[in-house]
Amino acid sequence: MTVIPCEQNQELRRRIERFAETLKTEAHKLGDHGLDEQEFYNSGLFRGAIERVRGQFSATMRDKREFMQRVLNFMQDEGFIKDWNSAGEANRHDYGVQLNSGKIAVIELKGCLDGNNTNIFERPPQAQEFLIWSVCTNPGADPRHNAWSGIHTRLSAEIIFREQRVDGVIVWDMVCGTLGRPCPKVGDDGERLTEVGPYRLPPPCIYVLPATIPSPRNNPKPPAQKLSDVEFLQALYDCFGGAPDEINYVEFEVNYRGSDTMRKTSISRGGTMQRASEATAIRRA
Repeated sequence: MTVIPCEQNQELRRRIERFAETLKTEAHKLGDHGLDEQEFYNSGLFRGAIERVRGQFSATMRDKREFMQRVLNFMQDEGFIKDWNSAGEANRHDYGVQLNSGKIAVIELKGCLDGNNTNIFERPPQAQEFLIWSVCTNPGADPRHNAWSGIHTRLSAEIIFREQRVDGVIVWDMVCGTLGRPCPKVGDDGERLTEVGPYRLPPPCIYVLPATIPSPRNNPKPPAQKLSDVEFLQALYDCFGGAPDEINYVEFEVNYRGSDTMRKTSISRGGTMQRASEATAIRRA
């Protein structure tokens, strides 16, 4: 039982760790900096270069936005959505999608869900559906840790404390189904892969959340919505060949314990509980 079917590629992780150790001890042999080994490591050149590369990888959204553009264009071309637009830098969210019913779905793009950026979102007033989409392109990241950290530790607290309804979470990107993140939904069955431009994508991981905000007195345990209640999630599922037993349903249960608001998070899939938390207090920075 797992919060998400895929898991970290342990062999790749070990290779990353070995290469990182090699890089730390052999970096002074690279480039034309003109420094001996001691001068090189004392100068801060190595640390500065690492931080620069790290910042460049973290800051760029180009590849993530290209992935999203290709996916949304594919969905539109195949008739699963009517239209979409990029919201631009003036908006908190990233994409607006006009669904075939005429409803408006709003998507906020996130990286790996275990980061503080997951806490920062605002459901806009025009959103009839509001989705969080995790594009975590680091193949060394642990998808199970990220999914649970994002949904339970971060999103549940914001949904309950700030009364910000989120209809669904999508964990899916261009690394899914590759060597860096093998997808157990596919295995050796290439028929479940969908070609979208340069990508060969397995079915997405979809999490359906409650339609109402949990409240200790009036609404302590709202049920997860049905997949068909969230039109964009249903369209994504239909477009990319989802299966009923792969959909995740998320529920939150809240109560008071003294002055603390406590919440439990549970995720079920295929009729089986995959993971459930103990009652934990909401703590916000």
